[in-house]
Amino acid sequence: MDLTQIIGFVAGLGTSFAALPDLIAMLNRRSAVGMNPRMAAVSGTFQVLWITYGVLIGSRNIIIFSVTAFVTNYLTVGAYMYFRRQETRRDYT
Repeated sequence: MDLTQIIGFVAGLGTSFAALPDLIAMLNRRSAVGMNPRMAAVSGTFQVLWITYGVLIGSRNIIIFSVTAFVTNYLTVGAYMYFRRQETRRDYT
């Protein structure tokens, strides 16, 4: 493995799991308070372009990391929406 591959691997790992701390925090707190899903939604949307790019150039690494990032980002958005709905229901009862 050369330096270029190492840098690419570390960069892919970092960007793939960048939203994970927010997701874990929401799951632990069982609350979306203080969270904003906009960044995760935007990042997840652009991951589709990275997936497409990876397919076009035939890079399995880009495809795998981009799919992982896409899933992580949209799990974060989904958790936000779930907890916000729960919090909104509690506010009305």
